[in-house]
Parts: sequence; structure tokens; C-alpha cells
Amino acid sequence: MNKFLDSVNSFFSGGDQLPWCTDDIIAGCEKEVREVASDATDEAKSESIMRLSWALVHSRQPEDVQRGIAMLEVSLANTNSPLQKREKLYLLAVGYYRSGDFSKSRMLLEQALEIAPDWRQALSLKKAIEERITKDGVIGIGITATAVGLIAGGIAAALVRKK
Repeated sequence: MNKFLDSVNSFFSGGDQLPWCTDDIIAGCEKEVREVASDATDEAKSESIMRLSWALVHSRQPEDVQRGIAMLEVSLANTNSPLQKREKLYLLAVGYYRSGDFSKSRMLLEQALEIAPDWRQALSLKKAIEERITKDGVIGIGITATAVGLIAGGIAAALVRKK
């Protein structure tokens, strides 16, 4: 019985394997960005911003996720390295996944996979996205079928009362 309940819970909760990030970690990353802002190399600044972006898109707070997405989109435009571009595309995909924009997430992952086709992390997220899209479709069909059934039942009841 517990396995059944776990599978139902996993079905409705999403069941992805992405880590979550706490407010304390985000605060630490923000502090690091402030500290390196004035007297560090560009590379150190970029690395600290990437850590903060990672933390933000893995947050449970939607406003943090949106902030991480915005930071990554700005920094992606200034990226020349294929490795950095791959990382930023993946993190953007995580952010959009956490925001519920699964099609945008999948599109970004496909771009990351063009750079690194065998990247397991991206392939795993892509699978989770496709499962989520399928699941949402099944739930939508179920809701539609229920609504149609209720309407048909209401019409049938009204016809029976008329006679």
C-alpha cells in the first residue's frame, strides 16, 4: 500500500531528482558576490555569479527562481565559451522547469545537448520534462472527461425530469 501511495504522490508532485537550495545558501552566495564585486578578477566575479544563479534556480521560492533566470539570461548573451554556454543553458532550463514553463525548458536543454549530446544531467532533466508534459496531458484529459461526464449527466437528468 505504501508503494502505491508513494507512486501517486510522485505522480502529482513531479518526482524530479533536482536538488533544492535553502535561503541560507542563497544568502551565502549573495554575500560572496558582494565581496568579490570590488577587488576580484573577472573570472572570480563570473564564478560567484554562476554559484548564485545555480542557488537561485534551485530555490523553492518562485521569486528567487525568476531572479536566477533573469541573471542567467543576461549573462548568457556575454558568453563565448561552449562549456559556460552549456552550463548556463542547463541552469536556465532548470529555472524554467521550476517555473512550470516546460516547453521553454525543453528547448533550452536541446540547445545544451547540441553542445554536449551525452551530458547525463541534461538528458535526465529532459526525461523529467517529457514525463511531466505527458503527465499534465493525462491530467488535462481526465479533467476534460470528468467535465464532459458531468455535463452529459446534467443534461440526462434534466431530460428525465422533463418527462
